[in-house]
Amino acid sequence: MDRSSWERAVARRSRIRGCLLGGAIGDALGNPIEFQSLATIEGLHGEKGVTGFVPDFEGMTGRITDDTQMTLFTVEGLIRARATAAASGIGGAEVACTRHAYQRWLETQNYPAPPTRAAANTVRTGWLRTQPFLYARRAPGHACLTGVAQQYTPDPERPLGRPGEVNPQSKGCGTVMRSAPFGLVGAEPQQAFELAAHCAQITHGHPTGYYSAGAFAAIIAHVLEGETTRHAVQQTMALLSAYPGHEETHAALGAAVTLAAAGGPPNARKVETLGGGWVAEEALAIAVYCALAHPDDVAEALLLAVNHSGDSDSTGAVCGNLVGARDGEVGLPASWVVATEGRGVITVLADDLSLQFERTGTGSVDPVHPYDRYPHN
Repeated sequence: MDRSSWERAVARRSRIRGCLLGGAIGDALGNPIEFQSLATIEGLHGEKGVTGFVPDFEGMTGRITDDTQMTLFTVEGLIRARATAAASGIGGAEVACTRHAYQRWLETQNYPAPPTRAAANTVRTGWLRTQPFLYARRAPGHACLTGVAQQYTPDPERPLGRPGEVNPQSKGCGTVMRSAPFGLVGAEPQQAFELAAHCAQITHGHPTGYYSAGAFAAIIAHVLEGETTRHAVQQTMALLSAYPGHEETHAALGAAVTLAAAGGPPNARKVETLGGGWVAEEALAIAVYCALAHPDDVAEALLLAVNHSGDSDSTGAVCGNLVGARDGEVGLPASWVVATEGRGVITVLADDLSLQFERTGTGSVDPVHPYDRYPHN
């Protein structure tokens, strides 16, 4: 490997780590203040709101929620899809493997700890499902729970733009908050967009919900290659406009770009003009605005993303994914990294994702990782 290739690989690995760790940090920052109004947040924490990790309702700090949990299982599903393809020589299993990964996530929500009985099928297998911290149930979304329970695998060949088979009216932020990994696998932005959109249909059938997931994955794919956030969003809006039913997602991104371009000090009142983040396009818009408003300061972007009256952990997680992919792991506040629940597991997954796709992306058919960690689906 020549020096320029080595430098690109190092930068990519740092961005992948940054994306996943940054999302967990944003999630943990917003977790204690989710469901609180801005007035309550300011009353409890001062005019600036939270300025770092604060205790949640159980007195603990740095704890992640279902947003990070599902993101990690998305990563696992993508790695296992690649391992399956490498072993069989047949690709195209990403949607099915992601659905299986979400079934493992659903088990973490239904058991207090990893089940001890032997695996009965290919779903109850692998390393990630053995991590005790993932078994905490922290306000998972109804559509995610009910959608995964239906065990529906969307057809990746089905044209986008129509309501999906599962929860066809649901466009909650549970799609976008888990979809950054689709942009981290080295795919072209359009491929990342469509894969994320189809996988979002596992739980949410409203086009705005799955288009927001796709748009986020495409933005991450652009940023992973070193593009600016602004250019990544502009390119993604152009891509999005070719799909029927894109209008709500496109308008939300446009509002975020316009608000950031208007200048003036960023603040929570401006954030709240974009919505509360409870639905997918609003969560995406808030995250994009916060990243654009603070192009050189990860901490300020994340604090802006959580200090509002809406879905603070989800908007924090999505913003964290974005600024982490932009600046890499070295751009994340070190004190927040070390205080974030599960950071060791997150780092291992990030590195496994990076190495798996670097190796097999060059034409190798040999799986990089042992099957006991990522067995075939």
